[in-house]
Amino acid sequence: MEYCPNMPYKKKIAARAALEMRSGQVINLGIGIPNLILDYLPAGLEVFVQSENGILGIGPRSAAGTEDRNQIDAGANYVDLNPGASFFDSALSFALIRGGRVNLSFLGTLEVSQNGDLANWIIPGKMAPGIGGGMELAQKAQRVIVTTSHSTREGAPKILTRCTLPLTARGCVKTIITELAVIDVTPQGLMLREIAHESSLREVQEKTDAPLLFPPGEIPRF
Repeated sequence: MEYCPNMPYKKKIAARAALEMRSGQVINLGIGIPNLILDYLPAGLEVFVQSENGILGIGPRSAAGTEDRNQIDAGANYVDLNPGASFFDSALSFALIRGGRVNLSFLGTLEVSQNGDLANWIIPGKMAPGIGGGMELAQKAQRVIVTTSHSTREGAPKILTRCTLPLTARGCVKTIITELAVIDVTPQGLMLREIAHESSLREVQEKTDAPLLFPPGEIPRF
């Protein structure tokens, strides 16, 4: 699939996120928007997608009617496998993560703070099965990118000065990609790297609780 500015917001975020990958990287894709990223893999890019349940070499999600019940990712999606894919137990899978062998992890979130704190596993009072592997990935992946809508369904900002929900990990997020902007977490604060074609600086700042820094010159659009 090709990227276009007017596509649905989840697909737009996934398409932009795919451009952050580099050939040869070991990638982990979280539940939600990250599961869409492989649909937008740039031509000629070869990455090794790892899943916590014990697969390295995941390909695109299986087309309807071609599913193999033995081939699912950690989010219970049916997936195809790339040539050379391997299977292993959960102990080895988490050893890869805890050993820092995952180059890039894409995660969804409920909230993210200006210093990269991540809150993505529970809303108090609502049922959640547990914190899961997101805690490991947030702490140990070499780079963590959050892919999320810029605001909640109620219009509240998700990018905050300080998270209000229970944290998954502190200071782990390096980049935030939403339908409105690409924002890097830096020691100085949140740096706006790119802005969506149909958005504006005013809209991005109004929908962001934390202050934004702006680089010199014209900000690229996506």
